[in-house]
Amino acid sequence: MTCSNAALNSHLECVKYARENGCPWDKNTCSNAALKGHLDRLTYARENGCPWDEKTCSDAALNGHLECLAYAWENGCPWDENTCSNAALNGHLECLKYARENGCPWDEKTCSDAALNGHLECMTYAWENGCPWNGKTCSDAALNGHLDCLTYAREHQCPWDKRTCINAAKYGHLECLKYAWENGCRLDRDMCSIAAWNGHLECLKYARENGCPWDEETCSFAAYFGQLDCLKYARENGCPWDEETCSNAAFRGHLECLKYARENGCPWNIDTCNMAARRDQFECLVYAYERGCPWDIVNNSGSSRNSKCFEYASKIWSQYYPRTSEN
Repeated sequence: MTCSNAALNSHLECVKYARENGCPWDKNTCSNAALKGHLDRLTYARENGCPWDEKTCSDAALNGHLECLAYAWENGCPWDENTCSNAALNGHLECLKYARENGCPWDEKTCSDAALNGHLECMTYAWENGCPWNGKTCSDAALNGHLDCLTYAREHQCPWDKRTCINAAKYGHLECLKYAWENGCRLDRDMCSIAAWNGHLECLKYARENGCPWDEETCSFAAYFGQLDCLKYARENGCPWDEETCSNAAFRGHLECLKYARENGCPWNIDTCNMAARRDQFECLVYAYERGCPWDIVNNSGSSRNSKCFEYASKIWSQYYPRTSEN
């Protein structure tokens, strides 16, 4: 066991024993002690010459260990912007205040990290005390669905861009998407395909009903990830599709998506069977081949000789090219 592991998980006596018996230590010993709030281990390490660096302060702030943070700073440990951003990330307002009141630097990441995890108090404190922010504050708030943080940021002129809408759609946060769109944030051309591949039907509907364009990728992405409801909605509302919808469904083994596509007139080509065979998607391969989909059986017969697709290919091959007995 190293001293850094002992500082993280063990009692003070274990750290002492390890050190007194020649166990090496380094900066991680102090940062691990601070991460877990083990002030006794941190104090012992420093009083006995263990090195430390900025990570001691930032790790203390990450988990809200104010005593460790104060001890480190008051005994000469350096800190950097990560101390403030880590405190904000996990909502440790007292650590954030202590750091700033003692001159710790911060940057845009403090606000964006607070927004990411929905810590409005930390974000408010940071902004009201001069912390800069940028578009990532809004996009990170949308990423995890923190509408209150997004609203506060925009009401205080925080910039945003298409990433705000993209993140809201990607992770299914409809209220954030609505707020962004209704307050002037532009929708990206990929919004529909992003919502579809993640299966967020309500976001897909909202984007489409508010004029967001779509194309063949919306259907092909829905099929690739098995999002049948999104595939149905897109197609039934005029979204175009092409052969990639079938081949994507087959490649990932989404038989219901493949069936829906074919039964509703989606084209396919040789890639559908080839992709299914390569990935050993047996049910998709059989469905497609037995309904007339072409297949390069020689070069795409399965991933191995033990696969069901290879056995199926061999059976078909033998029907067309039966072996003849030698004379």
